[in-house]
Amino acid sequence: MKPKLIRITTVPLSLQKLIAGQMEFMSHNGFEVSMISSPFDGQLNLEKKENSKYIAVNMTRVISPFADLKSLYELIKIFKQVKPDIVHTHTPKAGLLGMLAARIAGVPVRLHTVAGLPLMETKGIKRVILETVEKVTYACANRVYPNSSNLKDFIVNAGYTDASHLKVIGNGSSNGIDVKLFESTPDINIQVEALKEKHQLSADHFIFVFVGRLVKDKGIEELVLAFSTLAIQYPQLRLLLVGPEESDLDPLSNVCRNEIHHNPAIIHVGYQNDVKPYLALSKALAFPSYREGFPNVPMQAGCFGLPCIVSNINGCNEIVENEKNGLIVPVKDTVALQNAMERIFVDTELYGVMCLNARKLIVERYDQQKIWGLILKEYQYFLRKNNVL
Repeated sequence: MKPKLIRITTVPLSLQKLIAGQMEFMSHNGFEVSMISSPFDGQLNLEKKENSKYIAVNMTRVISPFADLKSLYELIKIFKQVKPDIVHTHTPKAGLLGMLAARIAGVPVRLHTVAGLPLMETKGIKRVILETVEKVTYACANRVYPNSSNLKDFIVNAGYTDASHLKVIGNGSSNGIDVKLFESTPDINIQVEALKEKHQLSADHFIFVFVGRLVKDKGIEELVLAFSTLAIQYPQLRLLLVGPEESDLDPLSNVCRNEIHHNPAIIHVGYQNDVKPYLALSKALAFPSYREGFPNVPMQAGCFGLPCIVSNINGCNEIVENEKNGLIVPVKDTVALQNAMERIFVDTELYGVMCLNARKLIVERYDQQKIWGLILKEYQYFLRKNNVL
């Protein structure tokens, strides 16, 4: 009889992007896999792609006691019916509800992956609440997987749990990267040419790209200001923003939004299901986020040979080695970010060296198949420990 595995995220996009492919991999390696997340229209396609059953449970990303209790009750009921051997959660809300429900329902193996902590950018009573959420989540889990070494150190130093309760998979990352998928192909090159024509770009343009949500804690305010100042001096520069605005959770200032929508050197294309052509179009990644766990974007950009400018934060400062495959700048430092962008554009020798190193370092450290294999070994270890295998 196959062991039963349930993977849970707060929103389905995390299943589609954050841990894409893992469910199918585990299904292929002897597990009966189910996915739980909030309801969405793409459920059937995701089930087919991941060879796994999808169970819809409403979960909110914000603190909502009544809704959260209802979600908790639903999860407990599902666990008692399905009787999974392993529940593995991602994202803060799914982690809290999933680990608590699994503990109450008597699920033998309870695992949680930490891919960034929103509380790092909060203060006051909200931070106290979020820290309590983390402590409860970790207490209910058999093991917690921070997806970077620096994030592990932060958790230990903050006193959320003991170091013995934590483990970083491989060199970090929640899902690694499919290095064969993120490289130039004839089809991608055709799409690049179409994008150049659409956005009136030529070989003379040097394109900085950002991929992600356009919110304050991704450093968009600093990025737009740094670029806008720099573009006055270097009119051949362009800033390509690939991602949606989220005006409800962490909205940008009106000044920043106006600059994005009215500066002709800034190209905002919104959310894109496939970011590969936009990375292939670009010359360097600018990713000045305030907080991350272990971000996919610098790995994806690196696979396309792009030097990456990143903040000196968890994950980013492990993917990027300063002056080897990118530049590391202080968090929320507009001047330092502007200087780094100028340096990448002006210092052609350094730029060339970083381009040569970019893909090589990602392939060596973060190949997806290696990460998945290590996660599978964790599952097998805990199943043997609980006499399931």
